[in-house]
Amino acid sequence: MRRREFITLLGGGMAAWPLAARAQQPTMPVIGLLDGRSPDALTDRLRSFRQGLKDTGYVEGDNLTIAYRWAENVLDRVPELAGELVRRRVAVIVATGGLPVALAAKAATTSVPIVFIVSDDLVRLGLVASLARPGGNLTGVNFFNSELSAKQLELLHELVPRAARVAVFVNPTQAAIVENVLRNLESAARAMGLQVQVLQASTGGEINTAFATIARERTDALFVPNDAFLNSRRVQLVQLAAHHRLPAIYSGREYSEIGGLMSYGANVSAAFHQAGVSAARILKGAKPSDLPVVQSSKFELVINQQTARMLGLTVPDKLLIAADEVIE
Repeated sequence: MRRREFITLLGGGMAAWPLAARAQQPTMPVIGLLDGRSPDALTDRLRSFRQGLKDTGYVEGDNLTIAYRWAENVLDRVPELAGELVRRRVAVIVATGGLPVALAAKAATTSVPIVFIVSDDLVRLGLVASLARPGGNLTGVNFFNSELSAKQLELLHELVPRAARVAVFVNPTQAAIVENVLRNLESAARAMGLQVQVLQASTGGEINTAFATIARERTDALFVPNDAFLNSRRVQLVQLAAHHRLPAIYSGREYSEIGGLMSYGANVSAAFHQAGVSAARILKGAKPSDLPVVQSSKFELVINQQTARMLGLTVPDKLLIAADEVIE
């Protein structure tokens, strides 16, 4: 072989080496995050989710890709978005939008692992066979916010003892959850001598209508249960409650942080963190059928003193002592 030909062949081979090396590098795993809301409603929770992944060895953009699918509060789109993630062959689907999103993911695939965050009785709803051994392709995080209705009403009654009539917003698209919430709430209300006024709130317009009804009928207080849609409309809910000078209790600290009077419920950011940990464990080879459903055990009482003063309310010392956080 002539020297010139040898140099040419060698140079061409060296140029090809980086391409060959890149071709041999493993592609980053892709997980799909499915939610019925919009991302701006979940900023802090998404940060917790990514931290859960990072704590278990995965960093988005470094050794992991996350494919986001947002239904923008149009729940009819969720099954289609779940199908998109299945067709993309993601390694895991993380369903963070409550029961309807988890059910849509389950209906879309029996093979892709699914990690959910749901706040109701998973076995009764048929999502898993048991909490200890879920079976199938689903596992996740469970917190019983719907079971806290009686405690939430008790806290509201302690703060506003004069309230005799309490409005409760329900999302009729979530019939199974609504039934459970109302069953617990109405039983507790009877024991306290309170009257419950049930109002539908599944759209922004219905929320406005519900507040108009509250103003017209001079309802004394408001109860906002845990619901993915209602959480996504928390700014509207808190602002209208303030406008109507209506004492209210909510299901999560996100409400109190933006001016809601009081909240009591599971630490949902912690649930998102755990979902990230569970998804990472599946990426490392764990089977969802063998990963026990993690039950949230941390519940938070947050009181916004600024809002209490605005409403002319004096927060009893008993509640201030019990609160995990008092916003001054």
